Amino acid sequence: MTHTLTPPADLATDTDDVARLVTPDGERVADPELDRWVADIDGAALRSLYRDMVLLRRIDTEGVALQRQGQLALWPPCRGQEATQIGTARGLRADDFAFPSYRETGIAFVRGAQPADYVLAWRGEEHSTYNPYDINTATQQIIIGAQSLHAVGYAMGIQRDGTDQVAAAYFGDGATSQGDVNEAMIFASSYGAPVVFVCSNNHWAISEPVSVQAKFSIAGRAPGFGIPSMRVDGNDVLACLAAMRWAVDNARQGNGPAFIEAVTYRMGPHTTSDDPTRYRDKEEVERWKGRDPLARIEALLRAQGEYDDEFAARVAADADALAAEVRAAAQGAVTREPITVFDNVYAEQHSGIDEQRAWYGAYLDGFIADDAEAGR
Repeated sequence: MTHTLTPPADLATDTDDVARLVTPDGERVADPELDRWVADIDGAALRSLYRDMVLLRRIDTEGVALQRQGQLALWPPCRGQEATQIGTARGLRADDFAFPSYRETGIAFVRGAQPADYVLAWRGEEHSTYNPYDINTATQQIIIGAQSLHAVGYAMGIQRDGTDQVAAAYFGDGATSQGDVNEAMIFASSYGAPVVFVCSNNHWAISEPVSVQAKFSIAGRAPGFGIPSMRVDGNDVLACLAAMRWAVDNARQGNGPAFIEAVTYRMGPHTTSDDPTRYRDKEEVERWKGRDPLARIEALLRAQGEYDDEFAARVAADADALAAEVRAAAQGAVTREPITVFDNVYAEQHSGIDEQRAWYGAYLDGFIADDAEAGR
């Protein structure tokens, strides 16, 4: 199943050919392949999707602010990509396993992460702030594309367990140029692994535009591996939910992997150490502001009579409460002793870690000796 097997020549950045269910103006439109996957989404469910996106944006806003205030070392903004993350994550079952990249804050949010989980790793306090098996979500991967291999390996384990779980690998358009992603797709196709590849085409791999990464649709690559694909409007949460349900069902039924390209846009910097004004036009950013994923669902809800002041106030209050918890978790964090960086690296200690701990301990002791010498 694919919407784009023979894309137009300028396709890497095109948004006209994507499958969608809600236009940027908030109009609900029909799609013969997507509609049946969201037939159960009523007004209450749509409000829930909207609420998730609002809360995710607030977490993201808080993360940026905390980094600017010196509370976090780094933050990877996801503003503009809320529909892709919330829609696809809501398409997973609780016992499915997600493998997100560093920017997929929304995946962790939907899967059940707690306020401290969003900030303590970026503050440098923990290797991973949650137990992956508690929320069936791997630690967010900062190595570009590595999680795609992890997801396929997990999916092959599912096959051997004989269950109907699905693994989901999340990565950006830039990661599709990495060998890891292509090798993962080869393994997934060859072994019919129950894995869904979700590519968030946000148009920029740091300062490199997607038009350099790909001359054609990224979704168009998957059929070359024998993997069915779909290219959807990544700013349409309903389309993203439908696409994920299709892909997950394909995998769960024993038909092997599926690939989703969600065409979206990174509104902010690559990370808080980046200045996107140095490499992209202001006009481009302004165009994408008009495709805001939250604004379009708000417009749809208003047209359906499902959005009023009471609902807006309730969502805003929930966002304020969550933001306060995130901020408190960062500001209240107690930094541990440097030597504890070696704790919980492995399930069981071994000689290599012991040697490194001893070397680092001696290094730290050198500062104590220097301070004592200076105080004489």
